[in-house]
Amino acid sequence: MTRDLLTMKGLSRDDIAQMLMLAKSGDIGRPLQGKSVAMIFEKPSARTRSATEMAVVQLGGHALVIGKDEVGIGTRESAGDVARTMACYHALIAARVMHHAVLDAMGAAVQTPVLNLLSDRAHPLQALADLLTIEQLLGRIEGGRIAWIGDASNVCASLAQGCAAMGAELRIASPEGFGLAELPTGVTQCVDPAEAVRGARIVCTDVWVSMGQSAEADQRARALGDYRVDAALMAKSDDAFFLHCLPARRGEEVTGEVIDGPQSAVWRQAENRMHAARGAIAWMVGA
Repeated sequence: MTRDLLTMKGLSRDDIAQMLMLAKSGDIGRPLQGKSVAMIFEKPSARTRSATEMAVVQLGGHALVIGKDEVGIGTRESAGDVARTMACYHALIAARVMHHAVLDAMGAAVQTPVLNLLSDRAHPLQALADLLTIEQLLGRIEGGRIAWIGDASNVCASLAQGCAAMGAELRIASPEGFGLAELPTGVTQCVDPAEAVRGARIVCTDVWVSMGQSAEADQRARALGDYRVDAALMAKSDDAFFLHCLPARRGEEVTGEVIDGPQSAVWRQAENRMHAARGAIAWMVGA
């Protein structure tokens, strides 16, 4: 069976636990020795490219980075044909895309594993890094109380699925129209940020305006203006740690006092992107 990782949905507790175990292991071996990974980027990247490319190197492989103009998915070639071509050369196809349907088409076209490096619907590698960070900070994931403040983004959707699978409690505080349409087991939604952070050990947020949403910037800023994570909101939590997938806009979704303060674990979280990618890729290729 091909082990695609397109979203966190459908992954079992054991699947996620295995990926996290591989992420933490210093002795996975080199399952990609003599092999390569195609890394296709329709969107720019800082952490995702560096983290994933280094993960491939650590597993003994070679990462070939391919820009959007080199493949022209949907214009020069279909997503399926691009995947079929890449499968001729590479042990794994990883793609950071505008539309999730591209990943679905790739996964349907080939037996080579397909990894989502980010889509408009999901960001499973970020969610795995977040779960790894939560485990490090709290000692365990199960039973952890986590709050998400603001727009329930693609990252939030993946984290919600991961928390549900691992037995953590996630509470999302979003204004009307910015929450999740589908809530996994154990995930709740409210409109009041103070309600969401009460008793939380982890507080997460994301930017108000993501790539491709610049035309909505003013409207989104007005809707999300009361969902800034500041010191006063953090004080209502249970001495929580702060997480942010980055990049951050200080003064918008989070204040500098919080993200640069002692409760912030964003740089540990950023480093864990590499470890999570290593664990996920190792799991996908059957290490």
